[in-house]
Amino acid sequence: MAMIAGVGSHSHADRGDDFYPTPPEAVASLLAIERKWLPGGIVWEPACGDGAIVLPLRAAGFRVRADDLVDRGCPDSCVADFLKQKETPPHITSVITNPPFRLAREFVDTALEHAPYVAMLLRLAFLEGGARKPWFQSGSLARVHVSSRRLPMMHRAGWTGPKAGSAVCHAWFVWDKRHEGRPDIQWFDWKDHVPANDNGLPLAGAA
Repeated sequence: MAMIAGVGSHSHADRGDDFYPTPPEAVASLLAIERKWLPGGIVWEPACGDGAIVLPLRAAGFRVRADDLVDRGCPDSCVADFLKQKETPPHITSVITNPPFRLAREFVDTALEHAPYVAMLLRLAFLEGGARKPWFQSGSLARVHVSSRRLPMMHRAGWTGPKAGSAVCHAWFVWDKRHEGRPDIQWFDWKDHVPANDNGLPLAGAA
């Protein structure tokens, strides 16, 4: 259901070297803990990559528009620069993505211009920074779901070296304009939502 948008001018360095496919464990957890708050309409995934978020959402029954600055093979997607998108596509009610971390705030600001509900997978360190404090306080941050167990490593696309565990803590940050008051901080363990073997690895075909 993706529609053509204008192709942007960010250099390949801005996104081409910053593609880390989202682990399915993260998407399964988001669906488990946020589904009751997800509005109807169409979800926009503006950094869709190879479809790591798009495909599970579609499998769960959501209609998803998929865009990315670079075509990475996500089915039914378009090449488009989200940060330069001026008009909101029809029926968009939410934005869900794992953006390039160095562009995270720009992605959040842009997403909130287009949708009342925004969920982004970010490093927990995104909470840090004196300059972000007033930005957070003036926004509609509703919930922060912290992964109490480190997510499986998000290796750079094309990585052929050894697979290591992640040394970085991630969280789902949710902005919801229906929320009132301070944001809620909660924790999730992806193993509660994805079957795993004795070594803690997801079973084949899970999530």
